Amino acid sequence: MNILIVGIVIFVMSVFIIELSFYAYRTIRNPNRGRIRKRLKRFAAEGDGAEPADILRKRRLSNIPFLNEILLHTPGVQSLGRLLQQANVHCSIGVFILIAVIMLLTGYVGASIMTKSSAVSVITAGALSATPFFYLRFKKKKRMENFQSQLPEALEMISHALKAGHAFTSGMKMAADEFSDPLGHEFDKTLDEVNFGISITEALKNLAERVDCPDLKYFVVSVILQRETGGNLSEIIESISHIIRERFKLRGKVRVLSAEGKLSAAILVAIPILVVIALSFTNPAYLSSLLDESAGKMMVGMAVSMMTIGVFVIKKMINIKI
Repeated sequence: MNILIVGIVIFVMSVFIIELSFYAYRTIRNPNRGRIRKRLKRFAAEGDGAEPADILRKRRLSNIPFLNEILLHTPGVQSLGRLLQQANVHCSIGVFILIAVIMLLTGYVGASIMTKSSAVSVITAGALSATPFFYLRFKKKKRMENFQSQLPEALEMISHALKAGHAFTSGMKMAADEFSDPLGHEFDKTLDEVNFGISITEALKNLAERVDCPDLKYFVVSVILQRETGGNLSEIIESISHIIRERFKLRGKVRVLSAEGKLSAAILVAIPILVVIALSFTNPAYLSSLLDESAGKMMVGMAVSMMTIGVFVIKKMINIKI
């Protein structure tokens, strides 16, 4: 069984090396190829009910042809690609999936050799394979938080530019030049789409789809409605900026008031664990009946389940949506 698993690991690592070799060869042969392809993908837009653009249909998710075909027909790959884009990770989907698979197989083989337990091996493999996805979500969360913190000042800058007589796109260009990633980078993408002939409405919709920020959706909807119905756009954007700042203040107050609940949950979870660790050093025989007997194992399972339910309830109580 171990020989089979080692063979599978060697095969996956070989595919991974081939993928990297293809990528290195293409990069050395044409260093601008990746940059040009990314810009073409960025400027591709979908019509209302029409077929997607050709470059979207034929986009490559991997430099290995057969792996690219598999990924194109795999459900969930598009969501993963959007997550990579939102996290601003410069890595193809094929490379990312191969990294996750290699970590899964490596964790399973390593845990099997060290512990000889199938359950521990499966848990270790699952945890290691999920690590890249947690990393992506962490990067996306931090990037979206930075975008949200930059948004009020950027909207004020756009509003002031409109009052000074500049066009809406000129105001976005000023904000894009003034702010760093993520807001400046995303606004630049939107302006590039507009320069390539996409309507401002579609470009703003693409911006709202790329960036997972509720406050940005308010801005996009307001601009689209103003372009259809009319009105003072500078005052609308200034009002949205004011609302976002007030939401920030309210969110800070809620965070302070919910800190007590978070601390209570942490203490309630930590006390049993610390007590078990202390008893395992001071009096190991005291825990033997709890860990060896079937009734003791049942009690431990019930305790862990009740702690999990308690943490979930506390989290729901302190998770106030604004």
